Amino acid sequence: MKWRQRAVRIWAYTSLLLIVAIIVFMFAYIFAIGSKSISWQFLTDVPRGGIIGSAGGILPAIVGSLYFTLVACALGAVLGIATAIYLVFYCKSRRVAALMQTAIQGVAGVPSIVLGLFGYTLLVLRMGLGKSILAGGIAQGIMILPFIEVRAEKVMREFPSDLINASYALGVSKLHTIGKIVLPGCKGGLVSGIILGGCYAVGATAPLIFTGAVINSPVPTTMLEPAMALPYHLFMLLTQGTSTENAYGTAFVLMAIVLVSNGLAIFYANRRSKLWK
Repeated sequence: MKWRQRAVRIWAYTSLLLIVAIIVFMFAYIFAIGSKSISWQFLTDVPRGGIIGSAGGILPAIVGSLYFTLVACALGAVLGIATAIYLVFYCKSRRVAALMQTAIQGVAGVPSIVLGLFGYTLLVLRMGLGKSILAGGIAQGIMILPFIEVRAEKVMREFPSDLINASYALGVSKLHTIGKIVLPGCKGGLVSGIILGGCYAVGATAPLIFTGAVINSPVPTTMLEPAMALPYHLFMLLTQGTSTENAYGTAFVLMAIVLVSNGLAIFYANRRSKLWK
């Protein structure tokens, strides 16, 4: 038994070190090459050059990605948290709960390119939104909805039931208990889930190809305009052979945004609410 336990331990540690090494190498490689392109002009200028993207900067892509992600997070948070509240506090039927969870898992399993096609058919054509930040953000919001819902449901189910029962015993309504006790107490976990969902959305390309991303555009001023996006801009730079150097610079900025966002998510996840103290 000892040699088996030792073999399993060695296998586990080796796998862990291999995964960490691959991730560190990938990040270090992109940062080492991409950092050479980073400058104030690259971050604040618009794409230029005979072939768009061969010169200039990526400011419209940065702003566009942030707008797409904000719309996605807003939609995913509202629908995801509302669904979690219903499943945890209001749904009494196991069949309904199982059906809703199956539907959520089904949405999570839909390829992002299919969500983009769905968004193009429904939002762009049928609803007349055209290629826009709103249409792209909604498509991405549907994509990250299952992620936020599962996270929110888990956090709410782990909330101390003693606090909830004490509130009910004092005659406080369920809705008031949820709004004044549960949601504030789960704020750290909910915010971290939304941020992680945003990290997933900001790097997604497929949903935006049909719904909102364009090759070149100025900084958007309304949600009904199309916009550039960092992952789509990176895709075009590489596939068209425009500028490998600028492509790595774009990847550097995208990864920096994701790393900072993940850091914020970890901070909020580890931050205890006063109700938990």
